[in-house]
Amino acid sequence: MNNKAGRGDKSSCPITYSLDIFGDRWSLLVLRDLILHGKTRFAEMLASDEQIASNILADRLQRLECLGLIEREPDPEDRRQKICRVTSKGLTLTPVLLEIAAWGASNDLDTGAPSGFASAFYEDRRAFYHDHRRLTAKLFEADRASKEES
Repeated sequence: MNNKAGRGDKSSCPITYSLDIFGDRWSLLVLRDLILHGKTRFAEMLASDEQIASNILADRLQRLECLGLIEREPDPEDRRQKICRVTSKGLTLTPVLLEIAAWGASNDLDTGAPSGFASAFYEDRRAFYHDHRRLTAKLFEADRASKEES
């Protein structure tokens, strides 16, 4: 039975599906900035070391929003600006990002990752996931509280 519903002639492979969504370099780096670095503003992401072009960043943010991985809303302090937040669907990519980061840190001799990150991560993945979920939950709670005050 063909399991390509809604995908046209594309493969039904889950890796192909995933790569279609976040497999380009820039989408993963935008997700990294949001999920792991806590960046929320366009200018913060634009200032990342990788020097993404503003038109590419705008395109990736729009794409990730359409896919339900992030949401954008007006900044209460400056309505011309948008604040970006990862959604719960987007947060499910945290383990993927951490695995990629650990792999890169293990294999890149010139890594910018903190010393011992990869070995500590591989030693206790669950602790890393748990700590990140707890931190993210606190951010979501603080965000909810500030929305209720507005």
